[in-house]
Amino acid sequence: MSPSTVSLNEIFDGVFVPIQLKNLKILKADYDKDQKSAEIILFSDKIIDYKIIENYKNDVLSHFPFDKLNIKIKYDMELADAEQDVLFDNLTFYVNTLCPGAQQLLNGSKWHFEGANNLEIDCKSGVTMLYKLKCDILIKRLIATQFSKNVDVAFNDLSNEEEYQKAREEIINSFEPIVVPVHEHFSYDYIPEEDADKSQIIYGKFIFEKPIPIKDVKDTLEYAVIEGEVFDVDSRVLKSGKILFSFCITDLTSSYNVKMFMGEKRFNDLKENVKNGAYVKLKGRIEFDDYMKEYVIFAKDINRAEKEVRMDNSEEKRVELHMHTKMSAMDGMTDVKTLVKTAAKWGHRAVAVTDHGNVQAFPDAAKAAKDTGIKVIYGVECYLVSDELQIVYNVCDKKLSDSFVVFDLETTGLSPVNDTIIEIGAVKVVNGEIVDRFSEFVNPQRKIPQNIVELTSITDEMVENADTIDVVLPKFMDFIEGSALVAHNATFDVGFVTAAAQKLEIPFKACFIDTVAMSRALLTDIKNHKLNTVAAHLGISLENHHRAVDDATATGHIFVKFMSMLKEKGIENVNQINHDLSKNSVIKHKKTYHAIILVKNQVGLKNLYHIISKSHLEHFQGKPRVPKSLLAEYREGLILGSACEAGELYSAIVDGKTLAEVNEIVKYYDYLEIQPLGNNRFLVEKGRVPNEAALKTINKTIIDLGRKHNKITVATCDVHFLNPTDEVFRRILMAGQGFEDADNQAPLYLRTTEEMLEEFAYLGETLAHEVVIENPNKIADMCDEILPVPNETAPPIIDGADDELREKTLGKAHELYGDPIPKVVQDRIDAELSSIIDNGYAVLYIIAERLVQKSLSDGYLVGSRGSVGSSFVAFLSGITEVNSLPPHYRCPKCKHLEFIKEGKISCGFDLPPKKCPECGEDYIRDGHDIPFETFLGFGGGKEPDIDLNFSGDYQPVAHKFTEEIFGEGHVFRAGTIGTIAEKTAYGFVKKYFEARNIHVCGAEINRLVQGCTGVKRTTGQHPGGVMIVPRNRDVHEFTPIQYPADDKTGGVITTHFDYHSISGKLLKLDILGHDDPTVIRMLEDLTKTNAREIPFADPETMSLFHTTEALGVTSEQINSTVGTFAVPEFGTKFVRQMLVDTNPTTFAELVRISGLSHGTDVWLNNAQDLIVNGIAALNETICTRDDIMLGLIDFGVEPSLSFRIMESVRKGKGITDEWEAEMRKNNVPDWYIDSCKKIKYMFPKAHAVAYVTMAYRIAWYKVHYPKEFYCTYFTVRADDFDAAMMAQGRETVLENMKIIAEKGNEATAKEKGVLTILEVCNEMYCRGLKFLPIHISTSEAFKFIPKEDGIVPPLNAISGLGTNAALSIVEERKKEPFSCVDDLIERAKVNKTVVETMKKHGCLSGMRQSSQLSFFNMI
Repeated sequence: MSPSTVSLNEIFDGVFVPIQLKNLKILKADYDKDQKSAEIILFSDKIIDYKIIENYKNDVLSHFPFDKLNIKIKYDMELADAEQDVLFDNLTFYVNTLCPGAQQLLNGSKWHFEGANNLEIDCKSGVTMLYKLKCDILIKRLIATQFSKNVDVAFNDLSNEEEYQKAREEIINSFEPIVVPVHEHFSYDYIPEEDADKSQIIYGKFIFEKPIPIKDVKDTLEYAVIEGEVFDVDSRVLKSGKILFSFCITDLTSSYNVKMFMGEKRFNDLKENVKNGAYVKLKGRIEFDDYMKEYVIFAKDINRAEKEVRMDNSEEKRVELHMHTKMSAMDGMTDVKTLVKTAAKWGHRAVAVTDHGNVQAFPDAAKAAKDTGIKVIYGVECYLVSDELQIVYNVCDKKLSDSFVVFDLETTGLSPVNDTIIEIGAVKVVNGEIVDRFSEFVNPQRKIPQNIVELTSITDEMVENADTIDVVLPKFMDFIEGSALVAHNATFDVGFVTAAAQKLEIPFKACFIDTVAMSRALLTDIKNHKLNTVAAHLGISLENHHRAVDDATATGHIFVKFMSMLKEKGIENVNQINHDLSKNSVIKHKKTYHAIILVKNQVGLKNLYHIISKSHLEHFQGKPRVPKSLLAEYREGLILGSACEAGELYSAIVDGKTLAEVNEIVKYYDYLEIQPLGNNRFLVEKGRVPNEAALKTINKTIIDLGRKHNKITVATCDVHFLNPTDEVFRRILMAGQGFEDADNQAPLYLRTTEEMLEEFAYLGETLAHEVVIENPNKIADMCDEILPVPNETAPPIIDGADDELREKTLGKAHELYGDPIPKVVQDRIDAELSSIIDNGYAVLYIIAERLVQKSLSDGYLVGSRGSVGSSFVAFLSGITEVNSLPPHYRCPKCKHLEFIKEGKISCGFDLPPKKCPECGEDYIRDGHDIPFETFLGFGGGKEPDIDLNFSGDYQPVAHKFTEEIFGEGHVFRAGTIGTIAEKTAYGFVKKYFEARNIHVCGAEINRLVQGCTGVKRTTGQHPGGVMIVPRNRDVHEFTPIQYPADDKTGGVITTHFDYHSISGKLLKLDILGHDDPTVIRMLEDLTKTNAREIPFADPETMSLFHTTEALGVTSEQINSTVGTFAVPEFGTKFVRQMLVDTNPTTFAELVRISGLSHGTDVWLNNAQDLIVNGIAALNETICTRDDIMLGLIDFGVEPSLSFRIMESVRKGKGITDEWEAEMRKNNVPDWYIDSCKKIKYMFPKAHAVAYVTMAYRIAWYKVHYPKEFYCTYFTVRADDFDAAMMAQGRETVLENMKIIAEKGNEATAKEKGVLTILEVCNEMYCRGLKFLPIHISTSEAFKFIPKEDGIVPPLNAISGLGTNAALSIVEERKKEPFSCVDDLIERAKVNKTVVETMKKHGCLSGMRQSSQLSFFNMI
């Protein structure tokens, strides 16, 4: 066997070869394709450590799909010349590989050669076992194979028997169990050869096997053939150059992970056909993946497959009028766009959107309608409630002194139609006294259900000899004759009596009173109005609850007390009760019913928005309720439907209400609704309806009622998800909310016309056609095509805004640049004003200017955010401090102007000091060279957004001032919609399967997580955004309004629509709260300085960003080579490392670093690599979005295209192939193009300049006013300051820093925050400052105070002493010093725990416990 000239690099292309193996010759290289195994024998003249070989082997296995790989070494050297330690380690490893457990037997052994041919191994234990395992023969063979030399091997036993047995037991216990995979034989069905369509091949060969459901794939199968939809496609390049291509596949029965290894060419062909949403058939082996820790399919063949898609093939199409989207909180599973597009694809001419209680899907529905051409009918499924107080039914003229029968029934169930009475108990009340009783069992002629027996204690034996209802009911009718009836939840009891009377053809219509409703009107301060609760509240005995006679007696006594209360209110007659008690009616406890409200026209839309607003603002009680009086007020332009089984009509029929009552209900609605039987099958399962036939009867009854009252009936699906299989998502979310019946999902999916006609076939062909097709289309015809949000922009109106902006701009320009204004400046002003005014944005500038000036006049600086600093007009009008002109010198005296056109200085602050050549005055240096187009685009085509950072303390004032400008009712906080995030959805899915002890693979979990993500959970508000409605417009032309999260306690009202939906229609102002202006204000107050006068060319301040010298500390003392702890934007560990990597010395470089640190995928794996590897300098890399546009223009790319590329890249959308070609045409470097492709989000330069401006000022205070700086930092930013940990000296601080640092990634978020504060404390101590003791007489509540000899921490720095307690102490101290501890407790209302904490920290030193003098004090 002679060595080959082929190298390992050539065999395993792309796998890194260690230097020890790189030049070795190959004696043998065999590959078994069927077994997927390979064997390589290398030839070496030096001993090779086994770890090098094994690591290389593992690298190869990670890049190539081998089942088995052996790499062996043949040595061309004498055994005696081999490095002995390496040789013996190698032999030990390979013996253990062949004989697991041998290594432990050989641990601690000594190997040595006795002569040339004898190897002796001295062992501490296990010699007998080594010989039994034939390890001596294995070692002999290994040496013979590797060195071509025969040696004798002997083991010498140096241990005693006891040690041997112990070692033997340890070795046996250490053996891993050997699992031998057993493949299950499975017989697939096959496609005949003649039916094979080879054009469907994507990868590999044609798959003749027919697929099996993914849920049936077992890890015992040798291979699997499945088909389904592809999702979660991913790929990555391995070190070998091979590509790992992975994806998930689902057929909705389950899902599976799929992996493939391939070269670039095959990958490029494959990725176009196997991408998210593709439907494929594949074949591959099933193997356990060590990385994923589960079985995956390694695909061998992939073919195209055809997905079965439901289509509506009916010639005449239905219209769905009851459809929920993901905006039905935790209930609707499909987004509105998908639902609307599906209806359009099926050829439906219209579809309704009717979410529970809200209309938040409207904007997206409108977009989908525009894209597909379908008409959307806008509506809501509201929670309808009668606000007419109904205590008395069938009102009669009867005095309270007349006769009343108070009664109660026990029944076999809840349905008057299907269940029967088993006991009647009653008492007669006359003139406020119980004068007679009635008590009878009733034989139901059926077995009493066990749950009823447990509830009432009435057994079959107790009623078997009782009279039947046909005997008992006439007796009861005689007892109640001439009396009004009274019952607790009277509609239930009267419903059963009515049903029984109808069956027996006994005339019955009584005036009756419900004591539940009466209790709600009279007893408004109790938690509920159950019989036992009311009885206890009134001091009435209730024994044997849920026995008719006892409940009737208790209710009788309750009614007597209620009559006394009624008389106190001046009510003497039954006919007064409803009217007089309605004056203070509370609807929050009243039962709500579902009802569908559809919008007919634009008037109806606005009325619906009013209803939605009032239901959320005025009538929210667990859900947004719609009182009937509210609906009556705004009913114009609306159509009202009776809804589902939770609707008033369906409930009345199920509850057995009288025909007269049902008829009254029908009259209230414009159309009636029926649904598939499966939707209401749960009523059968719960026993409220006897069987499915009864469900059919109810639907037929509703149709008959509609015809009787000339109301059309429509069949709807009550859609909650798109496809039948989507029910799993709703099941998981309902289970997560605690619904016990979550696994019993109704089929609430969107049905085709054929599916609906089949559902209602029991009605007959003609009637089914009418309710499924004809009537829904009639409703659709009644509804106009409308826009839920107007198309036009509605900016607020400020009279004279255009002229005011022009005057303010030119006035400031004259002040700064002289008169006449230099041409270059005038041209920029003219260009901007033209774009701003022509596009109607002047009012936006004026609003922002007024807000900023108001804040400045109140002593708070305002920082600009976003790209508004790109506007020179914004600078001149006082909105931003950022001057966007190119770097220039400006003379404050004679107004001489000098622009710097050449050189690399991009920021005026970095210009060297210079005197005006005209008058000798020191020049002012300014200008940051930012294009206006970043803000408004070319020609003003970009929607402007002015974001302002106010002090967090001042933010409420700014919001209030906005209301003063525009008027109450025209300023609303920008609403947001909180949906289930992916992480939360994952929790729901995992919890669901864990609770059921079901194992699900990762791919299926990912699919289910995707299906649960995006469902609405709650609503919220933008942290500072407000929406402005013009004075001449009503907010309801654009959106309803509500409280965020329906919480009225905060007093904030938001837009009902997510602000993104209307931000292009109404002006959005971002009035954000930020710490920097608060910090600046406190620093100004403490130092009596003006932050706006701080020089931006201070060498000591700039030095902080690359050294610690200006602080007077060493980098070793503070464990940082830069001095930016507690400096905003530059204080985090991440940004400090950026400073180390870039070593900035100019303001412009700080701006670039700020841009890099705030972007996503801008620094890490992007600019950092370019800078560190010397590919590009900091000033060349892409740091802010402006860099892209200006850079591309410099390269020669057309300006408007450069702008479009910038906008795409900064949003993370990358660049198109056409754009890339244009960039290459203009010689844009590869690294620049690659950088653009990686970026996910970018800061505008103006934003970075504004942030760095604030940060630089704060850094200046750190250098020149250290005591005040640390006081301010700890006050404003150190919420987790703990005096016990931080105010006890540097040693304590360092000790706590070490404790947290040692936790590494296991440290909690709070601990990491504490570590940041500790780092600042350490720096403060190193600068010679210290904390003074906290004391009740000197410490403030929450502010740190600088003193000559140190810093006094506040009271709330003591752990356990909250801010409220601290404020209370300081407020009382201002009135009069505390005389003693008891005085403190009495006046400040602090508890003993707080006092003990203060004592522990020495805060009360010198203070007596009590003001009383003892005998011993007096002598």
